Amino acid sequence: MFSKIRSLIFKLDPEKAHDLAIKALKFNLVSLNKIKNNKSIQTEIFGKTIPNPIGIAAGFDKDAEVYNPLFKLGFGFVEVGTVTPIGQYGNPKPRIFRLEEDMALINRLGFNNSGSEKVKSRIISNSPIGLFGINIGPNKDTNNRMEDYLIGLRKFYNLADYLTINISSPNTENLRSFHNEDELNELLNLIEKEKKILKTSVPIIVKISPDIEDQNINTISNLLLKYNVEALIVSNTTDKNRENLSNINKLEKGGLSGKPLEKRSNELINKFYKILKNKVKIIGVGGVDSGQSAYQKIISGASLIQLYTGMIYQGPSIALKISQELINILDKEGVKNISDIVGSKN
Repeated sequence: MFSKIRSLIFKLDPEKAHDLAIKALKFNLVSLNKIKNNKSIQTEIFGKTIPNPIGIAAGFDKDAEVYNPLFKLGFGFVEVGTVTPIGQYGNPKPRIFRLEEDMALINRLGFNNSGSEKVKSRIISNSPIGLFGINIGPNKDTNNRMEDYLIGLRKFYNLADYLTINISSPNTENLRSFHNEDELNELLNLIEKEKKILKTSVPIIVKISPDIEDQNINTISNLLLKYNVEALIVSNTTDKNRENLSNINKLEKGGLSGKPLEKRSNELINKFYKILKNKVKIIGVGGVDSGQSAYQKIISGASLIQLYTGMIYQGPSIALKISQELINILDKEGVKNISDIVGSKN
């Protein structure tokens, strides 16, 4: 069905098309036949078993409106947000651009969302039916970014299976300074202290930029281990890697996602995996649109996968498609469970 109407959808402004997709999911206008649970792709994370390792990345369901319909589309886990303490409009429109020839998007949304209080009430009134994460970040005009992360932790620690600390969007000025050793150390220290005050063991994930220098990898890894951070998302969008793109929209300012990010993401996953092994789980993001691209991330070191741009180009059946293709690959390779091949590329 999606392949038949894709050309019509792609004539719409990307943000309007996204709003329509949210409405369609909200009113259950999208439904698919699920594949049966298959033990080869069942995955454990944070002490819970999920049916497959394919998740939807933060950015699709920014306001936590359609997470349960997304579970019904076959995603093994769903992450909403980025949510800031106070609602904000984000950057001026237009702020999403398709690069069709490159199977990519550029966005400069800027954490547009309804704010933590509205999102919190929405989640309370509609309990998630699967493994559920909330991605938190600071307001653009905040006077204290560290405190904004703590506000997010206080609001959502008892509503999520995990919280993602987003320090990597290229669309919020100077946010990526949190990749520096002193700032990341201070942030993770404050989060650890706040968790003790709240008496919570909610898992914390850190989402990093693909544009870090190699010398940052050791520093970030050491801090993740020091503060017992449970998982790392590799990676957010890039504001580099434009030289080989075809579409004229490559000149737009913002974060690039999709196929052009795949190689860099896989390289980073592998580098982090060699240091972290299984002490910190890795969630791989960037260019996932098939079972083969998911498989490459897993053998590079990712225990789970997230996607967003892939669904824009392939439609709502993508999680089921990738799951089935992964089952076929594992069967062909004689692999009993996907966890057996995490990092096997080394």
